[in-house]
Amino acid sequence: MLRRHWLACMGLAPLAALAIPQAWAADAPPLLLANVYRPGMRLADYWVSEKYDGVRGYWDGHTLRTRGGETVAAPAWFTAGWPETPMDGELWAGRGRFSHAQSTVRQQRPDDAAWREMRFMVFDLPAHGGTFDQRLPALNKLVEALDQAWVQAVPQQRVASDAALQKLLLRTVRAGGEGLMLHRGASMYRAGRSDDLIKVKTHEDTEARVVAHLPGQGRHAGRLGALVVEMPSGQRFRLGAGLTDAERDHPPPVGSWVTYRFRGTHDSGVPRFASFVRMRDDMPPIR
Repeated sequence: MLRRHWLACMGLAPLAALAIPQAWAADAPPLLLANVYRPGMRLADYWVSEKYDGVRGYWDGHTLRTRGGETVAAPAWFTAGWPETPMDGELWAGRGRFSHAQSTVRQQRPDDAAWREMRFMVFDLPAHGGTFDQRLPALNKLVEALDQAWVQAVPQQRVASDAALQKLLLRTVRAGGEGLMLHRGASMYRAGRSDDLIKVKTHEDTEARVVAHLPGQGRHAGRLGALVVEMPSGQRFRLGAGLTDAERDHPPPVGSWVTYRFRGTHDSGVPRFASFVRMRDDMPPIR
């Protein structure tokens, strides 16, 4: 009873009373999603680009939306003159500036100065109808014709081997980048997760949804001890490592999505050495 009273006072949800709010728009855009790189994949089939650490942005020809389907309240000048052609990309503020990108995109009243530091890095044309090999020159031509400094086509290149890929990955990460993306040249734009799009990083990370808060003990008494999170598979585990004192005082709310890092999985499928990275505001609900 005391524990339940403490949780209520702290605004924390007990595990036995899970209420998962569906705060995401029902019309989330049908996006192409990435699998994780596996050594031995045929790299000759892929284009390679930097993985930008920002917020996924989808221009449907009229409105800029997040991955979860929420409308992005960008200043009018930011999307002025954009074509009716849908564009898929990343709203990015530069390497190591995810927090700026996320806070800027979240605002319902756009901060003009903050948006002046943002770029829309376009990496695909979902409605083109051709393969990525065919979409790529069309994308470059469209962005060039748009002629706006804050709209850029993501540079793409080829690599000959896994050794060359790892060398490029290391160079990108040392320069402050998050990782790399592989895009199969012969692939059509199909919504969902597949090997048509691959992410390459120096560590594994993914997202899970918060389903409960657990109280802390010892020096964390009186605030959050750990999050209980649910993977897309339905499996749940405690996530306590990596949380700052400020995040324990004001934890990600139940129903929100968080990114965590890990190193492999147990036989049960639960991640090993999981560590909290950040809360995500652009994730759709589990379907």
